[in-house]
Amino acid sequence: MDFSISEKGQDYLRRVKAFMAEEIFPVEAQYHKELASLENRWVVLPVIKELKEKARARGLWNMFFPDEKYGCGLLNSDYALIAEETGRSFIAPEIFNCNAPDTGNMEVLIHYGSEEQKAEWLPRLLSGEIRSAFCMTEPAVASSDATTMEATAVVDGDEVVLNGRKWWSTGIGHPDCKVAIFMGLSEPDAHKHRRHSMVLVPLDAPGVKIERMLPVFGEYDEPYGHGEVLFDNVRLPKSAFIAGPGRGFEIAQGRLGPGRVHHCMRAIGAAERTLELLIKRATSREAFGRPLAKLGGNPDIIANARMSIEQARLLTLKCAWALDTKGIAGAIQEVAMIKAVVPSMLQTIVDQAIQIHGGAGVSDDDFPLTQLFAYARVLRLADGPDEVHRATVARLELRKYKNQ
Repeated sequence: MDFSISEKGQDYLRRVKAFMAEEIFPVEAQYHKELASLENRWVVLPVIKELKEKARARGLWNMFFPDEKYGCGLLNSDYALIAEETGRSFIAPEIFNCNAPDTGNMEVLIHYGSEEQKAEWLPRLLSGEIRSAFCMTEPAVASSDATTMEATAVVDGDEVVLNGRKWWSTGIGHPDCKVAIFMGLSEPDAHKHRRHSMVLVPLDAPGVKIERMLPVFGEYDEPYGHGEVLFDNVRLPKSAFIAGPGRGFEIAQGRLGPGRVHHCMRAIGAAERTLELLIKRATSREAFGRPLAKLGGNPDIIANARMSIEQARLLTLKCAWALDTKGIAGAIQEVAMIKAVVPSMLQTIVDQAIQIHGGAGVSDDDFPLTQLFAYARVLRLADGPDEVHRATVARLELRKYKNQ
């Protein structure tokens, strides 16, 4: 295993850190205050557009894709450390056009999309002109088992007809969200992993209706949000299938591998930010005549947080290395491990930081800890719950002993 970052990766990481220090961190608190003051928060504030223009002008754009035609030609192991840095900010991923679910959706189009689909949607996504959503999870079934999916994508002559209800479609509330990838049942009698298809759906197609936005612990995460979407007899040309009927699971596995590295490294960046807040609070306040950092079990909390972050980072970098050297098929266990480990690690550290902050920790007026806790808790469900990933790890581990 080689965790060293390439010279090109080092250059990008250095420039991203400088951009965040000079341009993003100084305005982020004011951005959140300004957005919170609005009656309608489903808007893109001018500062975001300005920062995106600056980032693109400096070449800090689409860094997630390891191809110089569409991205910056960085390895997964290079981009992993950049993703960690952007995870220190809630707004940085969008500013660099490296935000989920757009990154995964662009990868789907690049790897599986037709030339027509690429021509219609990729330039606008790559430029940041529009955003996108991914519609897979459903309210009526346990979506941790995707084979139970009830929404349909059925061929009818020269058309594909979509019916069903999706929810937790992240980013669908964004005013620039114009297209979604829909996953639905097409071939009910086929092998269970050949039954489903992915379809590219313009959100202004007749029959698509965003019925409601879903709160997370009472907050809507404007202007991105998570929505419940009804697809009511939505008719599209058959060319809207991505790679053809029955390829949904294949595409999903290809999409989710690198994306989970991105998610987990951003979560590690968030954990680093959280630990900084925890230590600043613990060293600046006293109780019973001593700094909080030296009271009770707090030294253990600080030590365990540091060790947990380091362990999580090494595991995720190993996963990125495996993706670079073996591809997704050779990194399935590592992908599952990081997704089970990292969000839970972040949640634990945020919870401890809240405790050390006392009452201030549960108020979002002065500290971002409640937002960080919500982010961590959601991430333990997004792209599959912890239990599914642990089951994958166990299955692959047991397979090693099958013939012994």
